[in-house]
Amino acid sequence: MTAMPAPELAGQLGKLSPIAVTYATQFVDLLLQAGLAAGASDIHLQPVGGGLEIGWRVDGVLQLVGRFPKGEPTDVVTRLKVLAGLLTYRNDVPQEGRLRPQSHGGDVEMRISTFPTLHGERAVVRLFATERQYLQLTDLDLPDELEAELRTSLQQTAGALLITGPAGSGKTTTAYACLREIVQASQGGRSVVSLEDPIEVAVPGVAQSQLQPAAGFDWSTGLRSILRQDPEVILVGEMRDRETVEAVFQASLTGHLVISTFHAGDAAEGLSRLADMGIEPYLLRSGLRSLVNQRLVRRLCECAVRYSGSDACPTPHGGSWNVAKGCERCGHVGYRGRLVLAEWLPALEGELGGAILERRDSRELKRLATAAGMASLVDRARSAVEAGLTDPAEVRRVLGLAI
Repeated sequence: MTAMPAPELAGQLGKLSPIAVTYATQFVDLLLQAGLAAGASDIHLQPVGGGLEIGWRVDGVLQLVGRFPKGEPTDVVTRLKVLAGLLTYRNDVPQEGRLRPQSHGGDVEMRISTFPTLHGERAVVRLFATERQYLQLTDLDLPDELEAELRTSLQQTAGALLITGPAGSGKTTTAYACLREIVQASQGGRSVVSLEDPIEVAVPGVAQSQLQPAAGFDWSTGLRSILRQDPEVILVGEMRDRETVEAVFQASLTGHLVISTFHAGDAAEGLSRLADMGIEPYLLRSGLRSLVNQRLVRRLCECAVRYSGSDACPTPHGGSWNVAKGCERCGHVGYRGRLVLAEWLPALEGELGGAILERRDSRELKRLATAAGMASLVDRARSAVEAGLTDPAEVRRVLGLAI
């Protein structure tokens, strides 16, 4: 499927007649197919006065497609709700559902979330990666030493492996790659189970479970029950509260390798957040096997040009770097695909381990981790810029700082 630039999609959507009975059906079909082809992770349908503002997120950046009529005989958001089996007569409460694969002619998992706003229902469609994407750790293009560390950690029989970062940083993608690595390396010889909300991609060889809070199947209930399933490796989709964090660390100390994700700005902040959530320092030091913090930055397209600094605008270290230009292949944005920047927390021993027991703040923990050999996100970003993989503008957008 050929990718359709946003302006071209806007032109095709604009040709549809909003008074036609088939307007909503044609609009949704065209929008979903174009979103898939463009590699969008999210499609936004924002109600505004008299219409819908459509945008999609590609490589982590939200791009405006255009403003269009909602449809007179049939409404675009209502059409999405029908495809997801949601209640079309309830537009005053949030709803969530799954779009059936046949609804968009592909095998990509799509989920819709609706939310009532001043001008009507807002809808966001999340497009998850297909089973064929990101099969193994090598497909993530991690730094060699980090990939080796991660693979070694996955061979362990106990401990917590935590993948941290903000929303949209690829934590779940990395977690799934870890599961596939375990299944392949053990050739089915390890019992691997998961507890997720929701299940984003089916992973062969893993017994995956999805939460059902309305039925009383929540994180705490699921974690207590899953330990009775004779697991060796457990994936907990996300640690959101103290009770879940405590359950993860208890499992990690009782002969289970537990993989989970949670939100943190950097590796040291992740340690501090765990302590703030009530995890005793001795449990943290004993139970934590590994912690990785990651970000995604856009990768420069092949059309990038070399830029040399001047007195008015110097480059890092007085050298030069590649900068985005834009061409037809990248939709004239200058970037195609994304690159992982990640930092790996050293073993919690020595002075770093002592600092955890003494409950020192994240700034001190970061200093000690760096002294123990951790390459920070800034170090990774600087290396990526020097290698011509991304540019300072993108690093500043993601990390919020100049390099």
